[in-house]
Amino acid sequence: MGLITLLYKNPSAFILLIIPLLYSIIIHELAHGWVADKMGDSTARWLGRLSLDPRKHLDPIGTLMLFIFGFGWAKPVPVNFGNLHDQRKGLILVSAAGIVANILLAFLSLFLLQLLNPAPFGAVSTFLIYMAQVNIMLAAFNLIPLPPLDGSKILMGFAPPRFQYTMAQIEPYGFFIILLLLMLNMLDPLISLFERIIIGIIGIIL
Repeated sequence: MGLITLLYKNPSAFILLIIPLLYSIIIHELAHGWVADKMGDSTARWLGRLSLDPRKHLDPIGTLMLFIFGFGWAKPVPVNFGNLHDQRKGLILVSAAGIVANILLAFLSLFLLQLLNPAPFGAVSTFLIYMAQVNIMLAAFNLIPLPPLDGSKILMGFAPPRFQYTMAQIEPYGFFIILLLLMLNMLDPLISLFERIIIGIIGIIL
């Protein structure tokens, strides 16, 4: 369901959802740039992308898609992998950074939910539940090993050059492939599997 539909049906739920959704996407991208900066590539910092300011990250088309269809994206943080101290290790860590950030946000939300024990169905509990759900979903989605998603780049970091070349050839068409697979619900089992794994890891820690 798109956010516009939610806005008309339940404005309060829209407000409680839009904030964690937008900032979860922003923090995901920020994490990529921050790790890249620590590993030798300051491109994101030079371009002012190491910021929580939504104006630095939101993509007009991706935001519009998010509001209409409930599926969208932010502007990817630019990373010059050639500047990284260790390119193979950097590819893995920079790509994994956004996923790890989302998992940490989900963990923090559920931890605060247990710690504060707010009233069920109240604003605080709803916000924290939305925050956890959104970040688990984002982490699971980005783990899909299809370019340009982070999961494909993590896989490329462990793969031989020939496989990396093949994935790079697919990447220009990756968005359309992912969109088609989503429309056909073919990615649902994989996303559900990743979500269960993430929830299981968080449950062990909590």
